[in-house]
Amino acid sequence: MSPKTADPETREALIEAAARLLAEEGLTALSTRRLATEVGTSTMAVYTHFGGMDELDRAVREEGFARLMSHLRSVPATRDAVADLTALGWAYCFNALANPHLYRAIFLQAPIDDAEATVGRSTFEQLIATVARCIETGRFKPADPESLAVQLWTAGHGMICAVLAHVLSIEQVIVHFSAMASNLYVGFGDHPDSASRSIKRARQRMQRTASTSPPAGSAHEREPGHRRSRVREGA
Repeated sequence: MSPKTADPETREALIEAAARLLAEEGLTALSTRRLATEVGTSTMAVYTHFGGMDELDRAVREEGFARLMSHLRSVPATRDAVADLTALGWAYCFNALANPHLYRAIFLQAPIDDAEATVGRSTFEQLIATVARCIETGRFKPADPESLAVQLWTAGHGMICAVLAHVLSIEQVIVHFSAMASNLYVGFGDHPDSASRSIKRARQRMQRTASTSPPAGSAHEREPGHRRSRVREGA
């Protein structure tokens, strides 16, 4: 099978299987034979679609960041920069819950090289820009927007990791995420009442989005030996 006629579904299935194996068993679990068995294809498919295992590993990370960027770009800018910032946080959460194995691959493993680190940085730039808007509109006190963005990201990342480890439930995150955001925003200089209103607006916006999205964890995650199989709930 030449690259021109390669089945895109097989390529996607290989990426999903590789992400799951990396998340559940680590790098040593990855081999062309194991992947072929997981997907139900030949070992040659890895070389047809990626050229080799190194290229497949890179493709897993690129797909993870692409899905994250897609979620972030779905958040429109409004006149309320703090609500937009909160909505970005929800979009980030939705992506992690919908693509848990890919999330682990991009954020719980070291970048392959500087080029890959640059790809990941592009998703962070949107957060920095939105924090800068919060400062420019007077909601946050003057500060380094990148520093505030790092604080926000690490707080959200920690909560997501707790969900993926089954330490917190999604219902608990819904409660604690808003409280965490309020505490950080007020610490950054926002008025408590203004922060509360913006968080409420963002939550309403993202609830509408979530009501039209697939259930958490349903996006493409596969079980062994199936081209299209069901995801384990909350995996």
